[in-house]
Amino acid sequence: MHDASLIMLANEVRGKTLRVLTGVTEEQARFTGHAALNNSILWHAGHALWVVEKLGVIPATGEQARYPADWSPIFAAGGTPATVTNWPSLSAVVSALQEQLTRLTAVLSDMRTERLDQVIDADRNRTLRYSILHGLHDEACHCGEIQLLKKLIAKG
Repeated sequence: MHDASLIMLANEVRGKTLRVLTGVTEEQARFTGHAALNNSILWHAGHALWVVEKLGVIPATGEQARYPADWSPIFAAGGTPATVTNWPSLSAVVSALQEQLTRLTAVLSDMRTERLDQVIDADRNRTLRYSILHGLHDEACHCGEIQLLKKLIAKG
């Protein structure tokens, strides 16, 4: 039997991310705000894609990442967005986010509880379920950062 709560969480978190990105222009997508904020709306959106792929989709499917290979160093944790010169468009990232949700929910709807409970990180005793939850939680946090940047843009 599959875990309906993970599917619901994926739809809820990704749905909110996509709604928050609606109406953001390409110029706004590159806004970083205050000097203390290093990451743009585009980076947060791409990082959500990267982290859910790395922690959720890849371990669940055993497949390689389905976004362009040059996106990984741009959106990975610990990257340096200020040095990036080859940003993809926001619309390309949004399309990838939509496609990823379809893949993730499809694999989850076919996945048995026993598979979700398998330990995939023995060093930290973390299961596939934990990894997927962690990725979605991380995305939810980055969605909050996107909302903050949108408020800063609106304030002028």
